[in-house]
Amino acid sequence: MTSLPIAMTMGEPGGIGPDITLMTWAARAERRLPPFYVIADPAMLAGRASPLGLSVPIAVTTPDMAAELFDEALPVVDPGVMLVAKPGIADSADASAVIRSIEMAVEHVHAGLAAAVVTNPIQKSSLYAAGFGYPGHTEYLGSLADQLWGGTARPIMMIAGPELRTVPITIHVPVRQVSALLTIDLVIETARIVEEGMRRQFGLARPRLVIAGLNPHAGEDGSIGTEDRDVIAPAVARLRADGIDVRGPLAADTLFHAAARATYDVALCPTHDQALIPAKTLAFDDGVNVTLGLPFVRTSPDHGTALGIAGTGQANPASLIHALRLARQMSAAGEG
Repeated sequence: MTSLPIAMTMGEPGGIGPDITLMTWAARAERRLPPFYVIADPAMLAGRASPLGLSVPIAVTTPDMAAELFDEALPVVDPGVMLVAKPGIADSADASAVIRSIEMAVEHVHAGLAAAVVTNPIQKSSLYAAGFGYPGHTEYLGSLADQLWGGTARPIMMIAGPELRTVPITIHVPVRQVSALLTIDLVIETARIVEEGMRRQFGLARPRLVIAGLNPHAGEDGSIGTEDRDVIAPAVARLRADGIDVRGPLAADTLFHAAARATYDVALCPTHDQALIPAKTLAFDDGVNVTLGLPFVRTSPDHGTALGIAGTGQANPASLIHALRLARQMSAAGEG
């Protein structure tokens, strides 16, 4: 797998995805990046390079030739779907091209043509307007995995930075719904997938997990809410009985300082913001969105489409660069 290139999706063509893709290739030697190719409209990429002041030769190719061409040109696999979008505008007419780019990347990994998938940010509102039936990238990737590999994937989102990895147990749901959604089975299932992913894709022989409490002070034994006592604590007990190194529920307000971070490898958090606020505070430009629970490696920049700065040269490719590096590392660990 480490000899194969990484398949990169185009993301929202009206956003900064094309910009950071071009910037990343331009920095390939300086940043010692692994070979990758992007599944996108070649004309769109070529048109974006000039306003950004970048000289990026485009090589329309196939995945099997991408690594050979990578040093001299940006390898581009044409999805065969025309685009209409302009920088700063997300047009639902481009949804089919965006979706096809994702499909092809996963198909290439399944066919043994690519080592991993790195996705550029998508504009979900424009996909929804075109009839896209999934909440987001993660759920769609899970569906593609089910179709190609069989079985039932359970994708888990992890934000990985140099100093902290966090996993939200519930994701894009209103805070008022978290208590009802947070069950013993959900906590156990999430922790097991995270533990297995850390062993298989990060090479940790015995991952150390912690689970943050939902309530202030982890509920203080039920005096400030009962979810920590009645849901998280029993889940932790069952996980420990199965041999998983996990602690919790732990007070979230003391879980993310340097001394605490040194005691674990991943922190699981009941709510979205409990996980993402500390991760983005510590690594706003360097964080990577990782999907665990899939039969292939998928990483992504930890930011959105940034339509407001698309085509201006103000985009920062750092997170995409880190996503590429981490995808290569995870692919290599999976071979061990």
